[in-house]
Amino acid sequence: MKNFEQRLQRLEELGSEIKKSDIKLEDALKMFEEGITLAKGMEKELDKIEGKIQQLMNQPTLPQEKVELDLFSSLNDE
Repeated sequence: MKNFEQRLQRLEELGSEIKKSDIKLEDALKMFEEGITLAKGMEKELDKIEGKIQQLMNQPTLPQEKVELDLFSSLNDE
């Protein structure tokens, strides 16, 4: 399956093609159908991503341990 960016690019191409004045009605309809199918699939994918983001945002945060860097330990040894 194509990735999201490729499908978005194809959707943009279809939109540009449909806007041309010399396109046949049958061709425009086929492109429109393809575009609708792409858009619906992309919408479902975005909904899944949004759900994952909501889950991540609603997870309780773990207390972060304070990490002490031992950058100047060699100075104390002198």
